[in-house]
Amino acid sequence: MQNILLFGAGKSSSTLIEYLKVSIEKNGWYLTIADMYLPAAQQKAGNHEGVKATALDIHDGEARATLIKSADVVVSLLPPSLHIEVAKDCIQYEKHLLTASYVDTEMEKLKPQIAEKQLFFLCEMGLDPGIDHMSAMKMIDEVKEAGGTITSFQSHCGGLIAPESDNNLWHYKITWNPANVVNAGKAGAVFKKDGEVQHVPYQQLFVPGNYVDVPGADRLAFYPNRDSISYIDLYQLPEAKTFIRTTLRHPDFILGWRSVVDAGLTDADLIRDKNLTTYREFYQHYFSQKGNAEKFQRLLNAESEKSSDIETAQLLFLGLTEREPIPEGLVYPNEILQSLLEKKLMMQPADKDRVVMLHELGYHLNGEERGLTGFIDIVGDDAIHTAMAKTVGLPLAIATELLMKGVFVNRGLFIPTAKWIYTPVLERLGAHGIVFREALS
Repeated sequence: MQNILLFGAGKSSSTLIEYLKVSIEKNGWYLTIADMYLPAAQQKAGNHEGVKATALDIHDGEARATLIKSADVVVSLLPPSLHIEVAKDCIQYEKHLLTASYVDTEMEKLKPQIAEKQLFFLCEMGLDPGIDHMSAMKMIDEVKEAGGTITSFQSHCGGLIAPESDNNLWHYKITWNPANVVNAGKAGAVFKKDGEVQHVPYQQLFVPGNYVDVPGADRLAFYPNRDSISYIDLYQLPEAKTFIRTTLRHPDFILGWRSVVDAGLTDADLIRDKNLTTYREFYQHYFSQKGNAEKFQRLLNAESEKSSDIETAQLLFLGLTEREPIPEGLVYPNEILQSLLEKKLMMQPADKDRVVMLHELGYHLNGEERGLTGFIDIVGDDAIHTAMAKTVGLPLAIATELLMKGVFVNRGLFIPTAKWIYTPVLERLGAHGIVFREALS
């Protein structure tokens, strides 16, 4: 009997669990889904006889260890900060581990122990990171194997709303962790452009005018991701004069978010006075504290006007002037903003999301300047079976199956940049409709 243990039954787990249900039926395996919220695990488990749902406080070391000891492979969809304790348990009890999260410094420190115990740890096996690594390395390897030298690499990815569900001024709905939306870009960005390293601070990140054309679809805007420079060595592209990774959004989102950042709404620098009980009261005080009293007055004036500029209309749409009470326990501006986003920009049951990823390579081959693009444009089925859940969950599920079947025989700590990982995974993703379309330019 082989057992798979999954930590987490949240938004990104639906497609992963459905894939594993089919896999365990074919192979006689078992799956345990552990989540702090038992009804979520039970709902995802359904009535499948090979799947067990259980409640778990991940901070309960004894209960966590009991589950890990009974598993052969552990899959973690927990928040990134919680992976490390699971990883340590997996090393102690000699279990393989797969996650969709980045390899952080704490995980990197475990590398010698992972190798010593002959374990397989695979991280960054989701969408971004994950599919981005695999699809990019496939294109890079193809160019190099043909004798080309890559001079430019630009990678764009975004979780968006499908056109048929795009019905608000932001042209955006939340398909992932709302806190990630609020905190996006706070570290600024560093990348390489035309041979020069560029540093862009948070306040200058959301600038209109950075566009990319998606083949067969609409034009999107982008803002640079945090640290693109570290990926140059990862992708083995020291010769590239331009190297940048970005996040895609609708152009109007960039406009609106610039206003949000400029107003300090994503900050955590002020504790709300307990007497400011409504959003209107809090934001009127907060804008005044930030020296933006006139801007908030314009919002109040715009409430009664039939028309206003798009950025003002977007802020009004979020509910900054509403007299609704702020939920208990929220004291910082970023928390209060997140509560509004969760109300105003949440997907409805019939809504469909969209995931777009686009790589653009420039290279020299046989004395000529050439280009290669590759992209996916995936639309979800509804608010549960989302494109985000599919693109995050499927790579992780496929890799789990390949490990259980003995396809992955290497041992150590990995991310999916090696051909022996990305080739079989991309082939199986293609069979499930995630096909990277490549075209010469």
